[in-house]
Amino acid sequence: MNAASKKILIADDDASIRLVLSQAFTRLGYQVRATGNAATLLKWVSDGEGDLIITDVVMPDENVFDVLPRIRKERPKLPVIVMSAQNNLITAVNAAEMGAFDYIPKPFDLDDMTSAARRALSRPADPEAARAQARAVRDDRLPLIGRSGPMQEVYRTIARLVGADLTVLLSGESGTGKELVARALHDMGRRRDGKFVTINLAAVPRERVETELFGKEDGDCGKLIDADGGTLFLDEIGDMPLDAQTRLLRVIDGSEPALNPKTSRRPNVRIIAATNRDLRGLIQQGLFREDLFFRLNVAPLRLPPLRDRVDDIPDLARAFLLRANREGLPSKTIDAAALDRLKQHPWPGNVRELENLVRRICALYGEDLITARIVERELADQQPVPRGGEGPATLAQLVERKLSSYFADQPDGLPPAGLYDRVLEEVERPLIQLTLSATRGNQVRAAEILGLNRNTLRKKISDLGVEMQRGRR
Repeated sequence: MNAASKKILIADDDASIRLVLSQAFTRLGYQVRATGNAATLLKWVSDGEGDLIITDVVMPDENVFDVLPRIRKERPKLPVIVMSAQNNLITAVNAAEMGAFDYIPKPFDLDDMTSAARRALSRPADPEAARAQARAVRDDRLPLIGRSGPMQEVYRTIARLVGADLTVLLSGESGTGKELVARALHDMGRRRDGKFVTINLAAVPRERVETELFGKEDGDCGKLIDADGGTLFLDEIGDMPLDAQTRLLRVIDGSEPALNPKTSRRPNVRIIAATNRDLRGLIQQGLFREDLFFRLNVAPLRLPPLRDRVDDIPDLARAFLLRANREGLPSKTIDAAALDRLKQHPWPGNVRELENLVRRICALYGEDLITARIVERELADQQPVPRGGEGPATLAQLVERKLSSYFADQPDGLPPAGLYDRVLEEVERPLIQLTLSATRGNQVRAAEILGLNRNTLRKKISDLGVEMQRGRR
């Protein structure tokens, strides 16, 4: 069946959108009928008209999510593309749950719309399969906020993944919301009645990672068994020690049994991992197993930094103001100039940094209205103070700047216990690795340069999992 014999039904209360879509699809050779209400659309469907529906969510007479079940019942194989200006995660998931072929956020790119229409017409939607891609959200509060293009891609990917049981690898800078996405995948998925168990591998001392994750031989269960029937969220997977990586790989591929003592069966767990580090770079340095990376990277999802979605800052700031008020901080509003100033900030700490800023302003300022002057003052106070003239920053300055950012990234401003050992370990590993690389694996020379006893160096190489690169030229 060619394009001329296919009819597209368009429903939108905006006459300009109806005109644009009608002209575009007519030029492509399709037959088109357009309406501004749901009742007419339903009549056309009942009369057997149309090979594809393109519809807005909010119509003057009915919401299309109330109409879609009737369309599904009347014409179960008729594909439907939903478009909406209510660009959030719940809209995307509801569209998938109701069996829509695709969800296109407004304002849309005409090429994206025509491409989706061609795919829908050449491959009719299976409503049951589409419905399996999402589950109803148990909470009426949005787990993620934002209407920008980058966030639309995130929402659409989540909507496709919630009904599957694939292993997901979340990547992105610190503070971009990786744990929120992991929770959304769990809460809206088929495992939502099971536990969501999380372990922050950067916060656990390296010698305790295996025990925390896999338990003890005396029967004390670890996080893996605790997550049986639910989701295990491995946060900061890039900080997992190599020996624990090896054991995790064996458990995933089934070569090492990890039986649940309560069921005497292997735990049924969905794994979602997250990192703000470059795992491919760690693989090249010998600090992360390539085979484990491929096991985890089944469904990759990268979260955009806040600087790439500045249009979301007003919605985020207002939501954080409401959240702060619910938690007992004074109620405040924010003016347009202040929002513009927030958009100009680079946000190295991303969404978490923005939320901390909003909470701090609510707590420290008596004014009911947050102005650009207040925002400017707070942002200026957070900038690192230059020292020692205009020359390059010293190592001490760089470390202080990094640690200041790390403290600011924490939800309550306080890192987990064990910070001193973690910082020393993060400095020691690359220092020893670079020194061994410079001496081509000569430990005697490396120990001399580092000012360490050779036996001490050997122990640190073993404890830190430093890769030996002997004879490298």
